[in-house]
Amino acid sequence: MRKKVTVVGAGFVGEHTAHGIAQKELADVVLIDILDGVPKGKALDQFEASPVEMFDARIEGFTATSEGGYEASGASDLVVITAGLARKPGMSRDDLLMKNASIVRSVAEQIAKHSPKAIVIVVSNPLDVMCWVTLQATGFPRERVLGMAGVLDSARFRAFIAMELDVSVESTHAFVLGGHGDSMVPLPRCSTVAGIPITELMTKERIDALVSRTANGGAEIVGLLKTGSAYYAPAAAVVEMVDSILKDKKKVLPCSVLLQGEYGLTGMFVGVPVKLGIGGLEQILEIRLQPEEAAALRRSAEDVLRNQEKLTQLQSSGT
Repeated sequence: MRKKVTVVGAGFVGEHTAHGIAQKELADVVLIDILDGVPKGKALDQFEASPVEMFDARIEGFTATSEGGYEASGASDLVVITAGLARKPGMSRDDLLMKNASIVRSVAEQIAKHSPKAIVIVVSNPLDVMCWVTLQATGFPRERVLGMAGVLDSARFRAFIAMELDVSVESTHAFVLGGHGDSMVPLPRCSTVAGIPITELMTKERIDALVSRTANGGAEIVGLLKTGSAYYAPAAAVVEMVDSILKDKKKVLPCSVLLQGEYGLTGMFVGVPVKLGIGGLEQILEIRLQPEEAAALRRSAEDVLRNQEKLTQLQSSGT
């Protein structure tokens, strides 16, 4: 019997995530969205491609607000949350924080009700804070609430390294820690090409340029698209996490998890290297950071904590 994965949010990231999971036959997929007909239509379109792409995993779509919406997701092994709003003209960051927190909390409550044993991967932004909201709303242990950020950020760093050195992406390896945003912490000394640190293959100036481009990777794509944001790479990153969990591969991937003293940090979700297996978070790997790296990670964590505190204040004031 195949595993079952629910993807909440049938936008570009959600639909590509659903397709990637089904195409790799990792699980049967339930796609949920608040828009009437959209998840059903996208799921049907994807399943109609299955005879050509040669996969037997089923994809079904349901509207969240109608009868049979979240009920169809019941007993999912894993749930991916991509639901949320993009920032619109006239909307402050506080507005976005509050609106997406409300959406994610509502989704998380439905997950806890219908799939109480599920592992949850959060993609909605601001990601690290939305992981915190999900943890609160579900009451799940930290091992079963993960944020997709480091896998995406590391993939971007690897892509830029491959482009810079004209090598296969398969030969590259990179780690990006910290919060998902401008304060992320790429680690050049832990980033390699065929095991060779990139610090031995390019100048500090070029490395700094790639680090900056990685930190602004999402914004670069938004600027080019004019409307919308990245979805191929984020979806691929989620699928890699799902693959490691459902197949119990125990891959070591950078993910946003709740820290409880690791790296000297407590009480916030931050991207760190973790082992992903059938239980979700199975181990946090603590690597020895250089003083400047540790300081950058603390600053990134402080940014996340400030947003958590801001959300709490806004909720208390009823803003």
